[in-house]
Amino acid sequence: MDHTLRFAVLQGDGIGPEVVPVAVDAAVAVLAEHGVRAQPEVLPFGSSAIDSDGAPLPERTLSALDTHDLWVVGPHDSASYPAELRYPPPGAVLRSRGGLYANLRPARADVNIPALAPDIDVLIVRENSEGLYADRNMAVGSGEFMPTPDVAMAVGVITRAATERIAVRAFDAAEQRRRHVTIVHKANVLRLTTGLFRDVCLEVAQRYPDVTVDQQHVDAMAALLVRRPADFDVIVTENLFGDVLSDLAAELSGSLGLAASINCSDDTVMAQAVHGAAPDIAGRGVADPIAMVGSVALALDWYGRRYGDDRVRAAACELDAAVAATVAAGIATPDLGGTATTAEFAERLRQH
Repeated sequence: MDHTLRFAVLQGDGIGPEVVPVAVDAAVAVLAEHGVRAQPEVLPFGSSAIDSDGAPLPERTLSALDTHDLWVVGPHDSASYPAELRYPPPGAVLRSRGGLYANLRPARADVNIPALAPDIDVLIVRENSEGLYADRNMAVGSGEFMPTPDVAMAVGVITRAATERIAVRAFDAAEQRRRHVTIVHKANVLRLTTGLFRDVCLEVAQRYPDVTVDQQHVDAMAALLVRRPADFDVIVTENLFGDVLSDLAAELSGSLGLAASINCSDDTVMAQAVHGAAPDIAGRGVADPIAMVGSVALALDWYGRRYGDDRVRAAACELDAAVAATVAAGIATPDLGGTATTAEFAERLRQH
């Protein structure tokens, strides 16, 4: 790669302007150590963009995204926006704009962080464009409607094309991990929709004879993640199930506040941590940046693999190692029982 790696930085609301710069600065520094130039550009996003542009995700921000290699996005607090600006939520617009059909959420316990499941190490591959989520599955309008004031209905959409591409993503990931994929569905009840999801995933599995495949109903999967998480490697599922299971896995591995995540298409990646804007601690300097740093590391690894740059992948690995070393040194923010501020954590991160 002989060009500057351009980061679109959308800091967002609440603790976003505190944790996003930590992740971006750390990534820029570690990339430089590997001979890769990086240039972040902060773009209007969230409540500050409402003040400056009259919208949480202005058109000038959307237009600028196309000129950047990676998107780094902080949390948004849509509930605090004026009512007329809450829908569609900015995250939905970003996913649609980039065609970000895959949500990848790893959950791995760290020996230095208390975890309910210290042996968990899973990657949840979540279909991100359809299912029962009304802001994603309809070409026009919402997938929810009310025929009368006392009846609310939702449309769930599962397609062969979307299922096949997420299944390929899951099996490709498994080949880089422990070669085991678990397909999660509810085909005993939702026979047509999640039945189609299951069947297409099983069809894709035939292309990967070296990968072990099994399947679970979503309720059983939730119980098994708690009971014996070490039995699982890559979990592929539809949108709603993936949302629930990935939050469960994050809590089992330590905390939802530590959960890294990327949303991606075949050509575009967006780093966005799982946690919310946490307005109750915003501005106090105690927010934990681990999830955001981990999300940027995931995005760098995705980019390095997609565009064949081993330097970027090495930088991603080093960024993850720096977080682990900082935690191992006993540096932790209050959410993990420590006393470090966000700035103190960032400083120790740079030293590693």
